[in-house]
Amino acid sequence: MPSNLPPPSYSGPFTANASVVIDAPIEKVWDVLLDFPKYPECQVITDKNEKPVEDQTPAEGKYLLMKVHIPPTMDDSVPTTSAFEIITHVEPDTRRVAWKNLLPQWFVRAERWQALSTTEEGKTLYESREIFAGVGAYAIKMFIGKNLEKSFEAMAEALKARAEQA
Repeated sequence: MPSNLPPPSYSGPFTANASVVIDAPIEKVWDVLLDFPKYPECQVITDKNEKPVEDQTPAEGKYLLMKVHIPPTMDDSVPTTSAFEIITHVEPDTRRVAWKNLLPQWFVRAERWQALSTTEEGKTLYESREIFAGVGAYAIKMFIGKNLEKSFEAMAEALKARAEQA
């Protein structure tokens, strides 16, 4: 099955990715993927000063503050890592969403794409990819690369579990 992710617009020394087949209709998976209010502890839409805004609907140009565990864990005693990003694409027709970091691009350029498509069996294929470029990408690869991959895989499995709930 061909990928629904757009072709990469740049390359870098490290790419994190994950994919999973979900036994749920694509519309349901899309709704779960974009249901940011269900995840207030890990991703919040904010203003440019990182203050949460009332409307938590993902849209292009909105800011996103993420707090994640790398490696993945549900243990709240483990400190989180924060990332402040801007949503660059929300494409309901192609079922794709993306955001990128706000660090200087020469240091770390990273844009995460997530895409859904329907398999021949009528299930939903979830794909996610983030390419890291810039001088900081080498440190990301060296110090947290394997755990970042685990985090992408855990997110895919969590989306699958939630979307497949009755």
